[in-house]
Amino acid sequence: MNWVEILNDAIAYIEDHLLDDITFVEIAEHVHTSSSHLQRGFSVLAGLTIGEYIRNRRLSLAGLELTHKDVKVIDVAMKYGYETSESFSKAFSRFHGLAPRVARQNSTALKSYSRLTIKIIMEGGSIMDYRIEEKEAFAVLVKAKRVEAEEGNSTQILAFWGEYFSEGLAKKVDPVLGVCGEMLPDSKNFLYGIGDFMKDGQEVPEDFEVWQVPKCTWAVFKCIGAMPFAIQEMWKRIYSEWLPQAKYEILPSYDFELYTDGDTNSPDYVSEIWLPVKKNGVI
Repeated sequence: MNWVEILNDAIAYIEDHLLDDITFVEIAEHVHTSSSHLQRGFSVLAGLTIGEYIRNRRLSLAGLELTHKDVKVIDVAMKYGYETSESFSKAFSRFHGLAPRVARQNSTALKSYSRLTIKIIMEGGSIMDYRIEEKEAFAVLVKAKRVEAEEGNSTQILAFWGEYFSEGLAKKVDPVLGVCGEMLPDSKNFLYGIGDFMKDGQEVPEDFEVWQVPKCTWAVFKCIGAMPFAIQEMWKRIYSEWLPQAKYEILPSYDFELYTDGDTNSPDYVSEIWLPVKKNGVI
């Protein structure tokens, strides 16, 4: 299944369970990919997060339902995942621009948010430097932190990098890697690590931990340009240009960004994105 099919299958699953308390992990498991990759790819191609999409769809349907006079606001609120009429009213007002009680009046203008379908339109060709590399299992030594899986994760990761340097941790472990780790059980957070490849006999400093990365095939993308913009742009291109036509799919495992020595503000600065992949259709 290619990346566009994966996203559309995920959307179909969301639509089938729109009134259920589904998690990002459940959606990702249904389409056989990792939760972090699904959320990142969805956001890049759809222009909003999975959580925002679900909220928009629910509030759109809730508005339509409130036009029927025989329903209570609290019943609609509960149906669409809100525990109180107050929380529902706030979300409803932000989306529709009016309160739920107003939506029940005649000739009220409500907003409609239709089901999303992902399509890729191929335009002018452009060059992406990448390679496929086989790598034996290895270990990374990282300082880890919980990061929100959806809204604000980029901001939190950038703040974490700032903390890493301000606290002098770069003197303990050279920060050449930014690693996206496992999704935590609550499905709302994942572990992000900053650090380096583990060396033989290396001691583990206080507050650091070792992550074991399994043997894997990697798609490695070369990024040239000032940080963080160059690597952010490459992530967008991977999901919008490479994955839709590649003969590979991303595996639910660690992925990381590799930073070389040099001036990170230079237009010639080189970094890399490493994604665990397998050929389409290979078990």
